Amino acid sequence: MSIFRQKADQLPITIISLYFALDLVIYFTVDSPWFIVTWFLLGIWPKGNICAWNHHHQHYLTFKSPVYNRILEIIFGFQTGITTKVWFLHHVLGHHKNYLDQELDESRWMNKDGSTKSEIGYTLEVGLTSYYRVFKVGLKNRRHLNDVILILGLQVSLLILLFSYNWFNALFLFLFPMIVGLFLTAWATFDHHSNLDTKNEFEGSRNVLDPFYNLMTGNLGYHTAHHVKHGLHWSKLPEYHASIEHLIPAHCYLEVGVPYSWFKGIKKAADAVIFDKKETVP
Repeated sequence: MSIFRQKADQLPITIISLYFALDLVIYFTVDSPWFIVTWFLLGIWPKGNICAWNHHHQHYLTFKSPVYNRILEIIFGFQTGITTKVWFLHHVLGHHKNYLDQELDESRWMNKDGSTKSEIGYTLEVGLTSYYRVFKVGLKNRRHLNDVILILGLQVSLLILLFSYNWFNALFLFLFPMIVGLFLTAWATFDHHSNLDTKNEFEGSRNVLDPFYNLMTGNLGYHTAHHVKHGLHWSKLPEYHASIEHLIPAHCYLEVGVPYSWFKGIKKAADAVIFDKKETVP
């Protein structure tokens, strides 16, 4: 019997767990500062994608067992800076309820005067206030806030132990990725809703249909579908999107951005080469 609630989670969660295990192996065995810094820099983009999988987990728990879920959340915490129920309070019980109301939205993109925040300003504000807003939402949801406090205390304790053994490796393999992951998460959400001032849930989110982007982020590009049915498992979002796409206006679609667009360009170049070769075959 599978420990996963959905079969689709098996491969991505296995890859994410093995990535964390590799971080631990490098932490305990590598003494080269240059290698550690390079590994940190190379890990920014993949761990940025892991932020999306952490997001999915806190909407729809991955495992049948609470113990396995807590262990996974510790791993996610070290990779993204967002641990047990932090995203659940800030995002599920906060942003998802309030994203059409810019006076209440925990990820609000609108200034008090009705203007749009700058992308950098939005990223800094959402990132810096994230845990404050978690506790603010948590005061109305004490049971979940208690879980946040308990596991956050454990996460910090583990981080202190890692620093006590090798502070340099802990800094670049765990603490810096946690900080970067938190702000990358905030930055990635700016285009999801900014300048969409509406009360219509089918017009309040932007979508990215690029296959590679959705492969790496677990269909996060089907963002309208996700907001309309936020409890739906990520693997079912494309099918649900197809059933509501006639309700989504054209301005609620985005072209994929960098670095995902680079892969799109590589694919086009490869297809062109293959096509030319076929054309020249006698």
